[in-house]
Amino acid sequence: MTDTRSWLEAISIYTRPRVIAMVFLGFAAGLPFLLVFSTLTYWLSDAQVDKSTIGFFTWIGITYSIKVFWAPVIDRLPLVLLSRMLGQRRAWMLLAQLTIVLGLAGMAMTDPATQLTQLALLALLVAFGSSTQDISVDAWRIEAVERDLQGAMAATYVLGYRLALLVAGAGALYLAEFRSWPFAYLTMAALMGVGIITTLIIREPQHVRDAQTAALEEKLEHAIGISNRQSSWQRLAAWFSDAVVSPFVEFFHRNGALAILVLLLVGAYKLSDITMGAMAGPFYLDLGFSKTEIANITKVFGFFMTIAGASLGGILVVRFGILRPLLAGAILVASTNLLFVWLANSEPNLTSLAVVISADNLSGGLATSAFIAWLSSLVNKSYTATQYALFSSLMTLPAKFVGGFSGIVVDAAGYATFFLYAGLLGIPAILLVTVLMYRQRSATAAA
Repeated sequence: MTDTRSWLEAISIYTRPRVIAMVFLGFAAGLPFLLVFSTLTYWLSDAQVDKSTIGFFTWIGITYSIKVFWAPVIDRLPLVLLSRMLGQRRAWMLLAQLTIVLGLAGMAMTDPATQLTQLALLALLVAFGSSTQDISVDAWRIEAVERDLQGAMAATYVLGYRLALLVAGAGALYLAEFRSWPFAYLTMAALMGVGIITTLIIREPQHVRDAQTAALEEKLEHAIGISNRQSSWQRLAAWFSDAVVSPFVEFFHRNGALAILVLLLVGAYKLSDITMGAMAGPFYLDLGFSKTEIANITKVFGFFMTIAGASLGGILVVRFGILRPLLAGAILVASTNLLFVWLANSEPNLTSLAVVISADNLSGGLATSAFIAWLSSLVNKSYTATQYALFSSLMTLPAKFVGGFSGIVVDAAGYATFFLYAGLLGIPAILLVTVLMYRQRSATAAA
């Protein structure tokens, strides 16, 4: 697909206007995330809210994991005025961004000490707007450019997202320290203007609904007995069948037996990375590094290494296609856990920490670009929002579940064994990508 492109042509993808636009959309997507998670917990702690109540606020994050339930609405339901003016993707994007601004401004005007329930509801509104924005931004990204540019789109998205995490994390803390928490949240609401302006500037991508997809929807409607759409109930059932049922049926119909292999890889690819990350913070502290040293190396220095890795991943996808960088990312992510084993068994110093963080973030960034590009290639553009929301939910749920046992492994066997265990969790992804490459090569040879 892409081996004929030179390295110069591959690097030049980062000058494309839509690739550049993803930096600003990534910033808008990342900004609300910490403001309803860790940054919010700092505010609640300052307001003397008890720890058990603060813990319940983490349930707001469930919103991001269940976004697949309303993704079909974003895929198919037009917003009467906005969709006519902006198009389907940009209309939902703008509505989501305005919802986030409203929620953040409302949070800024709420006192946690006396209006805790109101604050929780407003934070939930922000999370709902944020996850809705994620759905629409992902759909726009996939539809806006061809498949081999998805790695570059992922890289610039990661750049914008990481910048937003710095602003909503450290930036909000600085503003709260020198002014106040309401001022910090009002500033964050204003910064959402970056996303709003970008949404108004970018062009709506072309939506595809091919004949095969239309035929599949008609076949499902006929099988259910609602194809004539005479009553209101039948029209509603037909919409549900087309928007909710058809995306899943289409995926399995298109991929056949390969669908199970694909879903297994979606769930397995981030296992090693997320599981390792669950104990990284406590590990650095237990080694004796100060919070300032950890922040400087893991957050600031690590930020640049992640962006470098993500950028390299985008270039490799253009140069070599998706599967080879996907395999390289899986191998590197699993292998870097061995460096953590070495760090756990050696005398800690800042140089060794920097080396390990460099390797970990570089490989993680590369793997993320390749993985997002691969996930994007799985989507039928007739159901972009729904199918990608399914994949993005599935890619984190198994890893978060397995990661929950990380502390038990550390307590029972120590950090070195834990990081070896986390590395071994990367083997299924490596094997599954290898099988996928073999299947693709066999299919190409047969054709």
